[in-house]
Amino acid sequence: MSAYTLTRRRLAGAALALVFALAPAGAAFAADKLKLGVMGGDEERIWEVAKKVAAKDGLDIELVSFSDYAIPNEALEKGDLDANAFQHKPYLDSQIAARGYKIVPIGYTLVQPIALYSKKLKAFADLKEGAVIGIPNDPSNGGRALKLLEANGLIKLKTADGQVPSVLDVTDNPKKVEFKEIEASQLANLLPDLDGAVINTNYALGAGLTPAKDALIQESRTNNPYGNFIAVREADKDKPIFKKLVASYQNQEVADFINANFKGAIQPAW
Repeated sequence: MSAYTLTRRRLAGAALALVFALAPAGAAFAADKLKLGVMGGDEERIWEVAKKVAAKDGLDIELVSFSDYAIPNEALEKGDLDANAFQHKPYLDSQIAARGYKIVPIGYTLVQPIALYSKKLKAFADLKEGAVIGIPNDPSNGGRALKLLEANGLIKLKTADGQVPSVLDVTDNPKKVEFKEIEASQLANLLPDLDGAVINTNYALGAGLTPAKDALIQESRTNNPYGNFIAVREADKDKPIFKKLVASYQNQEVADFINANFKGAIQPAW
Protein backbone atom coordinates (compact mmCIF):
# COMPACT_ATOMS: atom_id res chain seq x y z
CA MET A 1 0.00 0.00 0.00
CA SER A 2 1.41 3.39 -0.94
CA ALA A 3 2.21 6.15 1.50
CA TYR A 4 -0.34 8.30 -0.40
CA THR A 5 -3.15 5.81 0.28
CA LEU A 6 -2.24 5.58 3.95
CA THR A 7 -2.24 9.34 4.25
CA ARG A 8 -5.71 9.61 2.65
CA ARG A 9 -7.11 6.99 5.02
CA ARG A 10 -5.62 8.72 8.04
CA LEU A 11 -7.07 12.05 6.93
CA ALA A 12 -10.50 10.48 6.40
CA GLY A 13 -10.37 8.85 9.82
CA ALA A 14 -9.36 12.11 11.42
CA ALA A 15 -12.23 13.94 9.71
CA LEU A 16 -14.74 11.33 10.90
CA ALA A 17 -13.40 11.57 14.44
CA LEU A 18 -13.82 15.34 14.27
CA VAL A 19 -17.48 14.97 13.22
CA PHE A 20 -18.19 12.73 16.22
CA ALA A 21 -16.37 15.14 18.51
CA LEU A 22 -18.39 18.14 17.31
CA ALA A 23 -21.81 16.40 17.30
CA PRO A 24 -24.00 17.09 20.35
CA ALA A 25 -24.38 14.23 22.81
CA GLY A 26 -27.21 11.94 21.74
CA ALA A 27 -27.55 13.53 18.28
CA ALA A 28 -28.95 11.27 15.56
CA PHE A 29 -27.51 11.30 12.04
CA ALA A 30 -30.80 10.11 10.51
CA ALA A 31 -34.04 11.09 12.20
CA ASP A 32 -36.82 8.59 12.77
CA LYS A 33 -39.80 9.51 10.60
CA LEU A 34 -43.52 8.86 10.82
CA LYS A 35 -46.83 10.10 9.43
CA LEU A 36 -49.37 11.24 12.02
CA GLY A 37 -53.05 11.94 11.26
CA VAL A 38 -54.62 14.82 13.18
CA MET A 39 -57.69 17.04 12.97
CA GLY A 40 -57.04 20.35 11.25
CA GLY A 41 -57.30 23.62 13.18
CA ASP A 42 -56.40 23.94 16.84
CA GLU A 43 -55.35 20.30 17.31
CA GLU A 44 -52.94 20.68 14.41
CA ARG A 45 -51.58 23.89 15.98
CA ILE A 46 -50.80 22.00 19.17
CA TRP A 47 -49.13 19.21 17.23
CA GLU A 48 -46.91 21.76 15.47
CA VAL A 49 -45.46 22.51 18.91
CA ALA A 50 -45.05 18.80 19.69
CA LYS A 51 -43.41 18.33 16.29
CA LYS A 52 -40.69 20.81 17.25
CA VAL A 53 -40.18 19.04 20.58
CA ALA A 54 -39.91 15.70 18.75
CA ALA A 55 -37.30 17.06 16.33
CA LYS A 56 -34.99 17.73 19.29
CA ASP A 57 -35.15 13.99 20.04
CA GLY A 58 -34.44 12.94 16.46
CA LEU A 59 -38.07 12.28 15.49
CA ASP A 60 -39.41 13.80 12.25
CA ILE A 61 -43.23 13.97 12.34
CA GLU A 62 -45.16 14.57 9.14
CA LEU A 63 -48.60 15.89 10.08
CA VAL A 64 -51.50 14.81 7.86
CA SER A 65 -54.56 16.98 8.46
CA PHE A 66 -58.17 15.72 8.33
CA SER A 67 -61.57 17.37 8.72
CA ASP A 68 -63.68 14.20 8.97
CA TYR A 69 -63.55 11.82 11.95
CA ALA A 70 -64.38 8.82 9.74
CA ILE A 71 -61.11 8.84 7.79
CA PRO A 72 -58.05 8.74 10.14
CA ASN A 73 -58.67 5.24 11.54
CA GLU A 74 -59.20 3.79 8.07
CA ALA A 75 -55.98 5.45 6.89
CA LEU A 76 -54.11 4.05 9.91
CA GLU A 77 -55.50 0.55 9.44
CA LYS A 78 -54.47 0.54 5.76
CA GLY A 79 -50.94 1.74 6.53
CA ASP A 80 -51.29 5.21 5.01
CA LEU A 81 -50.54 6.60 8.47
CA ASP A 82 -48.19 5.37 11.19
CA ALA A 83 -50.35 6.82 13.98
CA ASN A 84 -53.25 9.17 14.55
CA ALA A 85 -54.29 11.50 17.38
CA PHE A 86 -57.89 12.72 17.27
CA GLN A 87 -60.25 10.41 19.17
CA HIS A 88 -61.42 9.26 22.59
CA LYS A 89 -61.94 5.68 23.75
CA PRO A 90 -65.72 5.44 23.21
CA TYR A 91 -65.25 6.55 19.60
CA LEU A 92 -62.44 4.06 18.95
CA ASP A 93 -64.47 1.28 20.58
CA SER A 94 -67.41 2.02 18.29
CA GLN A 95 -65.13 2.02 15.25
CA ILE A 96 -63.57 -1.30 16.25
CA ALA A 97 -67.02 -2.82 16.78
CA ALA A 98 -68.20 -1.61 13.37
CA ARG A 99 -65.07 -2.17 11.30
CA GLY A 100 -62.84 -4.60 13.18
CA TYR A 101 -59.83 -2.28 13.35
CA LYS A 102 -56.71 -3.54 15.15
CA ILE A 103 -55.93 -0.14 16.66
CA VAL A 104 -54.95 0.67 20.26
CA PRO A 105 -54.29 3.84 22.32
CA ILE A 106 -50.74 4.45 23.51
CA GLY A 107 -50.81 7.84 25.27
CA TYR A 108 -53.25 10.60 26.19
CA THR A 109 -53.11 14.04 24.56
CA LEU A 110 -55.95 16.43 25.37
CA VAL A 111 -59.52 16.66 26.59
CA GLN A 112 -62.15 18.95 25.06
CA PRO A 113 -65.40 19.08 27.04
CA ILE A 114 -68.35 18.96 24.62
CA ALA A 115 -71.01 21.66 24.94
CA LEU A 116 -74.43 22.87 23.78
CA TYR A 117 -74.48 26.13 21.80
CA SER A 118 -77.28 28.25 20.38
CA LYS A 119 -77.64 31.32 18.18
CA LYS A 120 -81.25 31.76 19.29
CA LEU A 121 -81.18 31.26 23.05
CA LYS A 122 -79.40 33.05 25.89
CA ALA A 123 -79.75 30.26 28.46
CA PHE A 124 -80.39 26.51 28.57
CA ALA A 125 -83.61 27.11 30.53
CA ASP A 126 -84.98 29.04 27.54
CA LEU A 127 -85.38 25.86 25.44
CA LYS A 128 -89.04 25.69 24.44
CA GLU A 129 -91.27 22.72 23.82
CA GLY A 130 -90.56 21.15 20.43
CA ALA A 131 -87.08 22.69 20.19
CA VAL A 132 -84.81 21.18 17.55
CA ILE A 133 -81.35 20.19 18.79
CA GLY A 134 -78.54 18.94 16.60
CA ILE A 135 -76.25 16.18 17.86
CA PRO A 136 -73.34 14.37 16.15
CA ASN A 137 -74.45 11.47 13.98
CA ASP A 138 -71.61 9.11 14.95
CA PRO A 139 -72.62 6.76 17.81
CA SER A 140 -70.01 7.73 20.38
CA ASN A 141 -70.29 11.52 20.10
CA GLY A 142 -74.06 11.32 19.67
CA GLY A 143 -74.27 9.28 22.86
CA ARG A 144 -71.96 11.73 24.57
CA ALA A 145 -74.27 14.60 23.57
CA LEU A 146 -77.33 12.78 24.92
CA LYS A 147 -75.57 12.11 28.23
CA LEU A 148 -74.78 15.82 28.51
CA LEU A 149 -78.46 16.69 27.99
CA GLU A 150 -79.53 14.04 30.50
CA ALA A 151 -77.04 15.32 33.08
CA ASN A 152 -78.70 18.74 32.75
CA GLY A 153 -82.24 17.41 33.19
CA LEU A 154 -83.58 17.78 29.64
CA ILE A 155 -84.14 14.05 28.99
CA LYS A 156 -83.80 10.65 30.61
CA LEU A 157 -82.06 7.67 29.05
CA LYS A 158 -82.30 3.94 29.59
CA THR A 159 -79.21 1.96 28.63
CA ALA A 160 -77.41 -1.15 29.77
CA ASP A 161 -74.08 -0.80 31.57
CA GLY A 162 -71.40 0.29 29.13
CA GLN A 163 -73.88 0.83 26.31
CA VAL A 164 -73.58 3.99 24.23
CA PRO A 165 -77.03 5.64 24.20
CA SER A 166 -78.86 6.66 21.05
CA VAL A 167 -82.02 8.69 20.49
CA LEU A 168 -83.92 5.38 20.69
CA ASP A 169 -82.92 5.16 24.35
CA VAL A 170 -84.66 8.40 25.34
CA THR A 171 -87.38 7.36 27.80
CA ASP A 172 -88.47 10.76 29.07
CA ASN A 173 -88.56 13.94 26.96
CA PRO A 174 -90.94 16.39 28.69
CA LYS A 175 -90.19 19.26 26.29
CA LYS A 176 -90.68 16.96 23.29
CA VAL A 177 -87.32 18.01 21.90
CA GLU A 178 -86.58 16.87 18.35
CA PHE A 179 -83.08 15.55 17.73
CA LYS A 180 -81.35 16.03 14.38
CA GLU A 181 -78.40 13.69 13.89
CA ILE A 182 -75.85 15.59 11.79
CA GLU A 183 -72.24 15.07 10.73
CA ALA A 184 -70.17 16.46 13.62
CA SER A 185 -68.13 18.77 11.39
CA GLN A 186 -71.32 20.42 10.04
CA LEU A 187 -73.11 21.19 13.30
CA ALA A 188 -71.48 24.59 13.78
CA ASN A 189 -72.38 25.63 10.22
CA LEU A 190 -76.01 24.62 10.73
CA LEU A 191 -76.33 26.16 14.19
CA PRO A 192 -78.36 29.20 12.96
CA ASP A 193 -81.03 26.80 11.63
CA LEU A 194 -81.35 24.92 14.93
CA ASP A 195 -82.51 25.90 18.39
CA GLY A 196 -79.27 24.46 19.70
CA ALA A 197 -76.53 21.97 18.88
CA VAL A 198 -74.09 19.88 20.90
CA ILE A 199 -70.77 20.55 19.19
CA ASN A 200 -67.33 19.03 19.69
CA THR A 201 -64.90 21.65 20.96
CA ASN A 202 -62.52 21.52 18.00
CA TYR A 203 -65.36 22.33 15.60
CA ALA A 204 -66.78 24.96 17.94
CA LEU A 205 -63.44 26.75 18.19
CA GLY A 206 -63.02 26.55 14.43
CA ALA A 207 -66.38 28.32 14.03
CA GLY A 208 -65.39 31.13 16.37
CA LEU A 209 -67.37 29.87 19.38
CA THR A 210 -65.78 30.20 22.82
CA PRO A 211 -66.94 27.52 25.30
CA ALA A 212 -66.42 29.70 28.36
CA LYS A 213 -68.54 32.49 26.85
CA ASP A 214 -70.93 30.84 24.40
CA ALA A 215 -71.75 27.38 25.80
CA LEU A 216 -75.17 27.04 27.43
CA ILE A 217 -74.12 23.81 29.16
CA GLN A 218 -70.82 21.90 29.07
CA GLU A 219 -69.33 18.63 30.28
CA SER A 220 -67.29 18.65 33.45
CA ARG A 221 -63.57 19.04 32.81
CA THR A 222 -62.62 16.75 35.68
CA ASN A 223 -62.85 12.95 35.55
CA ASN A 224 -63.89 13.26 31.92
CA PRO A 225 -63.90 9.85 30.16
CA TYR A 226 -63.47 11.45 26.74
CA GLY A 227 -59.76 12.24 26.78
CA ASN A 228 -58.15 12.02 23.34
CA PHE A 229 -55.07 9.91 22.70
CA ILE A 230 -52.46 8.81 20.20
CA ALA A 231 -53.40 5.52 18.52
CA VAL A 232 -51.37 3.01 16.50
CA ARG A 233 -51.85 -0.40 14.96
CA GLU A 234 -51.80 -3.03 17.68
CA ALA A 235 -48.79 -4.78 16.16
CA ASP A 236 -46.74 -1.55 16.43
CA LYS A 237 -47.61 -0.45 19.96
CA ASP A 238 -44.29 -1.42 21.55
CA LYS A 239 -41.99 0.14 18.94
CA PRO A 240 -39.54 2.65 20.48
CA ILE A 241 -40.43 5.32 17.91
CA PHE A 242 -43.91 5.59 19.41
CA LYS A 243 -42.52 6.13 22.89
CA LYS A 244 -40.74 9.14 21.40
CA LEU A 245 -44.00 10.27 19.83
CA VAL A 246 -45.90 10.13 23.12
CA ALA A 247 -43.08 11.90 24.97
CA SER A 248 -43.04 14.68 22.38
CA TYR A 249 -46.66 15.55 23.22
CA GLN A 250 -46.66 14.82 26.94
CA ASN A 251 -44.17 17.62 27.42
CA GLN A 252 -44.26 20.80 29.49
CA GLU A 253 -43.71 22.95 26.40
CA VAL A 254 -46.90 21.52 24.85
CA ALA A 255 -48.86 21.85 28.11
CA ASP A 256 -47.82 25.49 28.42
CA PHE A 257 -48.95 26.18 24.84
CA ILE A 258 -52.36 24.58 25.47
CA ASN A 259 -52.92 26.42 28.74
CA ALA A 260 -51.83 29.78 27.28
CA ASN A 261 -53.91 29.59 24.10
CA PHE A 262 -57.21 27.87 24.86
CA LYS A 263 -58.35 29.23 28.23
CA GLY A 264 -59.58 25.84 29.45
CA ALA A 265 -61.52 24.92 26.29
CA ILE A 266 -58.74 22.42 25.60
CA GLN A 267 -56.75 20.90 28.44
CA PRO A 268 -53.80 18.50 28.73
CA ALA A 269 -55.11 14.99 29.45
CA TRP A 270 -51.95 13.29 30.74
